[in-house]
Amino acid sequence: MQTFNERLHHLIKEALAEDAGDGDHSTLSCIPSTQKGKAVLKIKQDGILAGVAVAQQIFSFVEEGNVFNAFKKDGDAMHNGETAFEVGANIHTILKCERLVLNCMQRMSGIATLTKTYTDKLKGYKTKLLDTRKTTPNFRLLEKEAVRIGGGINHRFGLFDMIMLKDNHIDYAGGIENAINKAWEYVQTKKPELKIEVETRSIEDVKKVCAVGKGKVFRILVDNFTPQQIAEALEIIQSDFETEASGGINLDNVQSYAETGVNYVSVGGLIHQAQSLDLSLKAVLTPTLSTSGEGDIL
Repeated sequence: MQTFNERLHHLIKEALAEDAGDGDHSTLSCIPSTQKGKAVLKIKQDGILAGVAVAQQIFSFVEEGNVFNAFKKDGDAMHNGETAFEVGANIHTILKCERLVLNCMQRMSGIATLTKTYTDKLKGYKTKLLDTRKTTPNFRLLEKEAVRIGGGINHRFGLFDMIMLKDNHIDYAGGIENAINKAWEYVQTKKPELKIEVETRSIEDVKKVCAVGKGKVFRILVDNFTPQQIAEALEIIQSDFETEASGGINLDNVQSYAETGVNYVSVGGLIHQAQSLDLSLKAVLTPTLSTSGEGDIL
């Protein structure tokens, strides 16, 4: 399996190719290829900062000899008017990387900020916050990293690193018992390290998993249960399985779910409802270039 950095480098390579195509002609047309410069990342909105380490990787991917000075780190609270980092490099490098850096950091900071809002509400409870696979195609790596930076816990990354028997799997397999038994046989012969989680849609489903899943299933997902129904389910489950609640959980009701004592709540909205935060990369103009101070990089 690829490491985080290997996957990140693939993402950077593909994103730069998408943006630059056969060349950054705006820059090529008016900036000498050997000219050096500096830029600073300006924060324009309060929140939780995420993506500084990613930005450093992006600049280094294009130009290994750049000088990157971080003034804030991932997970720090950020405030309008602050500077997150400065970078010194070939101006072609700065302009080529600028939009990818901002797209990543603005999106990641929005997700980290929303995640932190959820995790703050869960302080004092044993319940932990999970993300989901409701992510942007080809950007999941950084969206899930932003959840981690904001204090959440990553659920499975994809279809390959956990068996999760959801409603459609169960229906197609002919019921919970069949789905669990077939998945368990598969794990034993194909990939023993895979864990099995099972979604339940009713108290009756919970009873079935408890009856056939001991020693096979590690977590029961109670989907679209009310807090009262979760409390009932937990009485049945006891401590035989980890438990996860999902469906309709938001900032207004997350604490009522945590009060049940469920181990995890999963919230797809951490990612698909997060709003990007406002950041900008500004050129620092030296006297040899200009005497007007700072200028926008568009």
